[in-house]
Amino acid sequence: MALSSSSMCTLVFFTTLLSFLAVSNQQPFLSSLEQDAVYQVLDSVNPTIHWRSLFPDDLCSSPPHGVVCDYFTISTNDTVSSQTETVHITELSFGYVSDYSPNPPCNANSTLNPLIFTSFKHLRKLFFYKCFTEKQVPVPDNIPASFGSSLEELVFIDNPSFVGPLGGIIGSFTNLRRLVLTGNGVYGGIPDKVGDLVGLEEITLSRNKLSGGFSFSLDKLMKLRILDLSQNQFDGNVPEEMGNLTNLLKLDLSSNVYSGKIPESLGHLKSLEFMDLSFNRFGNFGVPTFLAEMDKLREVYLSGNFLGGEIPEIWESLGGIVGIGLSGTGLVGKIPASMGIHLKKLSYLSLDNNKLQGNVPEEFGVLEFVGEINLENNNLSGRVPFSAKFSTKVGEKLKLKGNPDLCIDEKFSLGKNASGSIGQLKLCKKPDNPKAAMFSDATAASPSGLVVASHMLMFLGFLVFFA
Repeated sequence: MALSSSSMCTLVFFTTLLSFLAVSNQQPFLSSLEQDAVYQVLDSVNPTIHWRSLFPDDLCSSPPHGVVCDYFTISTNDTVSSQTETVHITELSFGYVSDYSPNPPCNANSTLNPLIFTSFKHLRKLFFYKCFTEKQVPVPDNIPASFGSSLEELVFIDNPSFVGPLGGIIGSFTNLRRLVLTGNGVYGGIPDKVGDLVGLEEITLSRNKLSGGFSFSLDKLMKLRILDLSQNQFDGNVPEEMGNLTNLLKLDLSSNVYSGKIPESLGHLKSLEFMDLSFNRFGNFGVPTFLAEMDKLREVYLSGNFLGGEIPEIWESLGGIVGIGLSGTGLVGKIPASMGIHLKKLSYLSLDNNKLQGNVPEEFGVLEFVGEINLENNNLSGRVPFSAKFSTKVGEKLKLKGNPDLCIDEKFSLGKNASGSIGQLKLCKKPDNPKAAMFSDATAASPSGLVVASHMLMFLGFLVFFA
């Protein structure tokens, strides 16, 4: 029976659709060389697991968590029909991060297989978490120039046995966005070529053994949003060029040996939300007044630097701040009431171990979100402005000891409500209530008091005479 034209069209349509679906389902497989390289890398990370038996199939179809693939289209000439699709490893992540992300686990004998730097030309992310903790693993010092053109994230976290100079693992990573090497055994200076990685958005090199000054240029790192060099041995001055990183959100240089003056140019960092320069050796130039220009600041920590001077009146434009650290900075004078007036969102305040005097501002007693106030070891005096309710809420985080002239009112509810150091303060003396007498003993005893008294008697005499 002959088919009608409409039936023929329908048949052709479904035949074409089935052919398209059949072709589209023919997904490419990972090459045998790349698959074998993955197995060898997994064996180096944890040789106690039989990776080939657990994952015998194509590793891009059924990979272990932490091994990620992606598809790439390659054109052999200008025609669409000549395009071919390939698949390659794009992410390798090792070491448990959480129970919900069970990356291939590391063990005490984990090593870093050099195949990582030769067999994965399309790698975008390389991640090791608590893998090299016992057996020493040297930082590679001869990464091929061909590796890393696609790399976007290089992350080594808490690998104390990963030891060597930083320059050995920094290549020509033209697409690198995140450089995170924290809690490792990396030492030496930061190589100059870091300054050429113009795509960097994050540099985190905290908790290593790095030293030296700012040898690398900051001029090209205009996309940088996070710079964390904390807990190393960096020294020298912080360059003024730091103020050119106008997209910076976080700056952490704490626990190093930086010295000199905190650069005024940091006031240009209008987007900065977090700044920690604490525990360095910045000099006696006072608390930087340029902070008033940084209205996006949420946290600022300068503790452990002998800055000296008084607390400046800069808080009116900083109402978003939630954390301030000024412990042990050589501060003198009074605590400005403006801090309590303008910093309504304040959660953490440390002014301890200074030489501050005067009363605790009453405005501190009504801070709604405060979780810790540390005013210990100053020369503060007078009545504390905190209620029993406030003291109960803050508890042990309300720290006032080391101020012998601070006191609390007798009506303050002691016992369980007077938690923390506030319960250890002395009671304030009751205010004097002089008797309603025309002459006091003190008045009578002083010459000026006798003159006043005689004048009053003369006045009373005139009143009697003219009555």
